[in-house]
Amino acid sequence: MLQEDKYFQTLDEAELWQRYCGFLDLSIDEFMDIQKELLIDEIEQVSDSLLGKKIMGGRKPQTVEEFRRVVPLTTYDDYEPYLGEQQEHVLAEKPVFWCHSAGRGGYFKWVPYTQRYLEEGTRRFVAILILACAQRKGEVAVQPGHRMLLHMAPRPYVSGSAMHHVVTHGFSLNTIPPLEKAEKMEFPERIATGFQIALNTGVDEIFSIASVLVKVGERMAGQARRQKPSLSMVRPAVVFRMGRALLRSKIARRAILPKDLWQAKAIITIGTDTSIYRDDINHYWGQMPYEIYGGTEAFPIAIHAWNKKWLTFLPDAAFLEFIPEEERQKCSDNPEYQPATVLLDEVEAGKNYEIVLTQLRGMPLLRYRVGDIVTITALEDDEAGIKLPQIIFKTRAGEIIDLAGLARLDEKTIWQAIANTGVRYEDWTARKQFEQNQAYLCIYLEPKDSRQPQEVALMIDAQLKVIDVDYRDIDSWLEVQPVKVTFLTKGTFQRYFEEKQRQGADFAHFKPKHINASDEIIQRLLLLSNEGEQL
Repeated sequence: MLQEDKYFQTLDEAELWQRYCGFLDLSIDEFMDIQKELLIDEIEQVSDSLLGKKIMGGRKPQTVEEFRRVVPLTTYDDYEPYLGEQQEHVLAEKPVFWCHSAGRGGYFKWVPYTQRYLEEGTRRFVAILILACAQRKGEVAVQPGHRMLLHMAPRPYVSGSAMHHVVTHGFSLNTIPPLEKAEKMEFPERIATGFQIALNTGVDEIFSIASVLVKVGERMAGQARRQKPSLSMVRPAVVFRMGRALLRSKIARRAILPKDLWQAKAIITIGTDTSIYRDDINHYWGQMPYEIYGGTEAFPIAIHAWNKKWLTFLPDAAFLEFIPEEERQKCSDNPEYQPATVLLDEVEAGKNYEIVLTQLRGMPLLRYRVGDIVTITALEDDEAGIKLPQIIFKTRAGEIIDLAGLARLDEKTIWQAIANTGVRYEDWTARKQFEQNQAYLCIYLEPKDSRQPQEVALMIDAQLKVIDVDYRDIDSWLEVQPVKVTFLTKGTFQRYFEEKQRQGADFAHFKPKHINASDEIIQRLLLLSNEGEQL
């Protein structure tokens, strides 16, 4: 029996809710007590390790205040000589496995995961399942053995590694396709195989990267339309599911969509773009997604409650500090400046903060600047009765397009502006370019609609003025409409994807970055677009 399965046999619904979701009833003082206790334990665990001594300067802080005073803020550069080479002898605890990030600047960030962290991580995963499926506080609609349609990055990405640990050691799930087989499949094969299996078995939950889930929805909708009778369809479950889906689609006067085939209890997504894709996910899959926030360094660290409104930090995922925006600006002016941080009981509603985390349970990252900016939307969620600060992800630090110092546009803002136009598109990438000493926001977009680039540029410009207060008067300052749109021909991003696959590129680099892609990538997209015109 796996780690968490036994509790579903021995505890009642109220006890299960308390075990996994009780943190939502914490006061901010109770939250901070847990944080501080775990931090002191972490200091005790890592202070004698070679890497711990290096980062803490040979000191062993006795209090949270001393820790924050004497230990400097760190970045991955401080750990790379050791973690980049996976040197386990410098660590406080031998890891169960190593995960890596999507990779930036030509290299991965490798992070070790300890047994103790993974055991607690499994409990957090079960909490996610319960909250994602719940319609009200206290409801537990999850059992071991549920069928989960899974579309995650494979090991050694943290999502694939963590999921593999959960289903083999933590909580029984029947993944679709089976996890061991799925990891050996290319993406299109994984989608096709999952479609065929799910037609027969049904689906309880769906767990995916948000942007991938929309793509999967498009492909499965097309697959359902092209589905031809075969021996596999003689099975009663398949006949019933296809017949019911056909009836639903005809009543709605549209083609079959995945939501006609499966009514999942929950759709769980990771990825900082969930808010952008929320409506598309609902269109294809029939419900709004449940969102998780985390990264390679800590997964997850904040999750939705059952109302899927805002995100709440988990008290035992990492010790949390926050750099206020004004302190981050001082860093921009002086790279040697050490910004001050605040704790979760000191944040203010409506303000943006960069997250600083200290890993727990023997993991090595201390006062680590993740590079993520979050907005504190409120200090409580009155609707759900949660007395803890609520957040949304805003952007990655440094992934900004600065237009003449007047407007600083992040990926989410540009993405939302494009989505708000209602223009249908395959994908996009944007960066700042100069023409005659004038800065422009240049967007390379593959449209699905019959529009003109200038028309779309004006539509995006109008939406940016609605969304971003600093952008509203930019044309009066620059005396020019600063958005330029270049259309790419149909299939450009797909050809780029397939080309990267053939080259053996890493999974994370199959798609161009949305913000500030390199000259090489832009030129490649333009060349592939020109090739598309000749097909």
